[in-house]
Amino acid sequence: MEMRGMMGGFYKISEWIMRLSVTNVLWIICSLPFIILLLPVLFAQNSDQMLSYFIVSGIVAPFTLFPATAAMFAVARKWVMGEVDAPLLRTYFRNYKDSYVQSMIGGILYMVLFTILIVDFRVYLVKLESFQLVSYLFVALVALLAVSLFNFFSMVVHYHMKTLQLLKNALLLTIGRPFRSLSTVIMCGFVIYISFSSPKLMFLVPFFTGSVVAIIAFWNFYAIYMKLQLQAEKAAEAAAEEERKRLEDEAFLPHTEEGQNTIK
Repeated sequence: MEMRGMMGGFYKISEWIMRLSVTNVLWIICSLPFIILLLPVLFAQNSDQMLSYFIVSGIVAPFTLFPATAAMFAVARKWVMGEVDAPLLRTYFRNYKDSYVQSMIGGILYMVLFTILIVDFRVYLVKLESFQLVSYLFVALVALLAVSLFNFFSMVVHYHMKTLQLLKNALLLTIGRPFRSLSTVIMCGFVIYISFSSPKLMFLVPFFTGSVVAIIAFWNFYAIYMKLQLQAEKAAEAAAEEERKRLEDEAFLPHTEEGQNTIK
């Protein structure tokens, strides 16, 4: 029996707390090797040491962080599409298994691209001082690539495509829908900022931050998807209407003995 009133509200809130926290904990557990290797960044003495920690954790990321994040986005997809009662453990681990290879390959490609852009940035910033302005272009490209990750994970769990096509479409979608991309960055950035803004709020990181970010990112992606679907349906209807009118016009035209249309 469904609870109503205040008790019903508390019950729904507790359900969502459970859903978000369980999904977030699963994500952290599956990403644990990456997190362990990334933690020393907090204690790095200089930029070179920090970079070395990033490189090591980046090598592990495609095999741990990317599949775990894809599985978390799969759960978020269920919620955004209205399947809020989908079994969490089964949904998470089934999608973790199903999308592991594709998300791993995508992770490797992303890490390679990030590495190339960051190396180019450092070269232009440090080695080629006369071209330092060019280094800011690589900063923008790194930011674009990072934002496209939200769309990449959303597309991995929503489409059946080849990995390169997913990566290309994620980048194109990020560029082609700048306002949606910006809103995703602002909202997700706000959640992350709040989570790390105070030691008292750090409990959000292991229990809520990742899953909330996944919901926001997929919700924005799904809004784009629905809009594109609507546009495609309207275009198909318009094309069908034009074809119908053309066939009607041809049906009313008289034919000569040779079968050619004639116009009076």
